[in-house]
Amino acid sequence: MALVELSNVTKQFTKGEQTITPLDQIDLQIAEGEFVSLMGPSGSGKSTLLNLVSGIDRPDSGSIVIDGTDITQLSRGKLADWRAENLGYIFQTHNLIPVLTAYENVELPTLLLKQTSQQRARRVQLAMNAVGLGDRVNHYPRQLSGGQEQRVGIARAIVTHPKIVVADEPTGSLDLKTSRQIQKLLQDLNQQLGITMLMVTHDNEVASIATRQLLLNQGKFIDGHTSPSVRREGGEALG
Repeated sequence: MALVELSNVTKQFTKGEQTITPLDQIDLQIAEGEFVSLMGPSGSGKSTLLNLVSGIDRPDSGSIVIDGTDITQLSRGKLADWRAENLGYIFQTHNLIPVLTAYENVELPTLLLKQTSQQRARRVQLAMNAVGLGDRVNHYPRQLSGGQEQRVGIARAIVTHPKIVVADEPTGSLDLKTSRQIQKLLQDLNQQLGITMLMVTHDNEVASIATRQLLLNQGKFIDGHTSPSVRREGGEALG
């Protein structure tokens, strides 16, 4: 059984007298531990799909089942609780809170969970270690480079041990060297820790780090490629 399963999902928007259909009866399955990248021209439905999987928006028809839970059937309150426990989100522009330290930024999602301060501290330290910033926990965003800020954002996304991490153009605001460092980090998190990822990108090089690449156009998947199976290496699980 797939970890993520979209069945016959359609999403439409009305703009004046025009009806726009960014997603048209699509099906998608993502296995646990898989890394899927999603590309397509502007308006092809990439961001819409990401928003549906993350529970930010709802489809007009179809179902989205993640780890056995049909999130399209959850109330707004239950959906917020589900998202806090099961979803990590990596933004393009970090979205760190400048008056909080790296530790405090990463800790924020755990405050929504029923955990002791010791449990939260362990999760934060593991997440910071996983992104290579275990020695930067007390630094503020202004004291970090752009790449380090994005690493903090990634640590924040994985700190709750989510079922799936979605990433929206995670390297879009970075220079080439830093982008490749973040690409390597995302690959390592997937290969070594088995984190399931769905990533939207406009960059072919970034898309190629995923184990499966999908292309959306006019609301439909039109192409895809699956890379050789990923062999997971040793590494401390975020558990």
